[in-house]
Amino acid sequence: MSELSTVTVLFLGPMELGLGLAIVVLLFGAKKIPKLARSSGEALGEFKKGRQEMEDEIQQAKDDVGMQSGVSGPDPREEQSEPSVESEQSAAKDT
Repeated sequence: MSELSTVTVLFLGPMELGLGLAIVVLLFGAKKIPKLARSSGEALGEFKKGRQEMEDEIQQAKDDVGMQSGVSGPDPREEQSEPSVESEQSAAKDT
């Protein structure tokens, strides 16, 4: 499948949306749609709440590790910066 046809599938026009809505009404019935939407919204809210709690726990763990090591500032595991021009010149003079 070409990239262009994949992108066009993602864009739904009013006819496609109307047809989709009609299928949903036929499958679930008009009385069950509000309940279905409400429960979907609640599930999404719980998912977001759980995700936020997980992110908070990860951040707390990162903060705890930083406090235990006593290191402040940049991460010591990051790559060291390149040597300065002066140190390169002095190394060249030694050779």
